[in-house]
Amino acid sequence: MTAFVSHTSIDCSDAYTLSTWWKGVLGYVDLDDDPKEPGDEECMIRDPESGHAVLFIETPDAAEAKLRAGKNRIHFDLRPRERPQSAEVEALLAHGATQVADLRGKYGPGTGWVVLADPEGNEFCILRSPAELAAAT
Repeated sequence: MTAFVSHTSIDCSDAYTLSTWWKGVLGYVDLDDDPKEPGDEECMIRDPESGHAVLFIETPDAAEAKLRAGKNRIHFDLRPRERPQSAEVEALLAHGATQVADLRGKYGPGTGWVVLADPEGNEFCILRSPAELAAAT
């Protein structure tokens, strides 16, 4: 038996605002036949290159879940496309992310990642860029 991932779903309290925020982070776009508007309870965005999609769904318990302590069980590990890890972290902080943990150097110089959170508190990690990985090997 095999299957493939159709899209990634994220429960949230404000689908439009969070999908708009993540579009800026990932470079994703709205679906051609489904423009997003404030108040929409479901907002899907997709990567124009790979087609991967993320669906943000407003759920009644999402606001309550934000108040619970603990790490989210599923999260994005992001690798910067065009700039080094440190520049990507700074850009995301300016975009409204908050820093949760800085684990750069965890396994020695040039290793590690930075844990950030989106405006609803969902954590995600910023890894080293492909260029940084290539330079390290």
